[in-house]
Amino acid sequence: DTFKKLAQSAPSAATLTDAYTVPANARAVVSTITVANRSTTATSFRISVASAGAADATAQYLYYDVPIDGTDTFAATLGISLAATDVIRVYATLATLSFNIFGVEIT
Repeated sequence: DTFKKLAQSAPSAATLTDAYTVPANARAVVSTITVANRSTTATSFRISVASAGAADATAQYLYYDVPIDGTDTFAATLGISLAATDVIRVYATLATLSFNIFGVEIT
């Protein structure tokens, strides 16, 4: 088991982005996801989990169009269990957000 920062992403505006894919020979448990707004302008974000990298679907969303104030940080303590090749995707309405995903990879 390796406890670590699983991913960091600063996606382009209005672009659903693969932030973390569980390696093919592993499993993962996501403990925390943080979203930091680097701007003084409020915006919003989305976070989804796609089993085995499936195409985007409404059922995959953990958070959808959640508002975040300027220079604010959102933190979610989750405990999400992921299988090999599952994908966490992130989306920022403006290109001013940083996503950090922490947890453990199990090999």
